[in-house]
Amino acid sequence: MPLCDIDHGIIKPDVVLYEEPLDRKIIDRALEAISTADTMFVIGTSLVVYPANTFVRYFQGRNLILINKSETRYDSLATITLNEDVIKVVEELERIGWR
Repeated sequence: MPLCDIDHGIIKPDVVLYEEPLDRKIIDRALEAISTADTMFVIGTSLVVYPANTFVRYFQGRNLILINKSETRYDSLATITLNEDVIKVVEELERIGWR
């Protein structure tokens, strides 16, 4: 890992790396938003890794849309499931002007 020239701390991207803990406040805000949403898009995840794989269970809205190249164990809960390459789906949505 690269080190900062000023304080010699580890420089890392602003992402959560695998097996790194998530901020509980962020998870709580996400779950609150999910539980009150009418539509939820889940894009590009196999829904295998915790805690992302639990978020779908909190959704109580009408439209759950799962877009992932492979099937997930939550596909049966979805209103729409697209087992396609995410890039291709997004490009097609842009092509038809969907926003």
